Amino acid sequence: MALRTNYFALAPKAIELLMGQEAYLAEQFNASDTVTSTTWHLVKLRVSQINQCAFCVDMHGQELLSQGETIDRVIGLSAWRDMPFFSEHERIALDWAERLTKAEPIDDGCYQVALQALGEQAVVDLTIAVNAINSWNRVAKTFKPEVGSYKP
Repeated sequence: MALRTNYFALAPKAIELLMGQEAYLAEQFNASDTVTSTTWHLVKLRVSQINQCAFCVDMHGQELLSQGETIDRVIGLSAWRDMPFFSEHERIALDWAERLTKAEPIDDGCYQVALQALGEQAVVDLTIAVNAINSWNRVAKTFKPEVGSYKP
């Protein structure tokens, strides 16, 4: 396959904004007891699966494994609703991420469940995180960085 445009080199200010958003989210989720850093990484992988972004699926799967995540949870993520490996907070975050990614409505009941379980700050940060990974997925699917080139 022919190489595509190096978007990092041609749009460094835009990439800097996206990377700044990632740094903000890392700080927030490292300090959260409801949407943890692990949950955030699971959300990144799940959204990338839904969007069929090969580079991001590979990257986020590798990141999770390198951080000590179990193979059962990484492999089972695409069927998380039927797997016993995920906590209540993770399930609520994954449901939220899927709804936003698929542009499904967030009705009042869904909103209240997320708010009660995760808290206001985490719901805002999770919404921004889902937006961020959807954005990264669209960029990566367009410019097709080499799958397997990411090393954690």
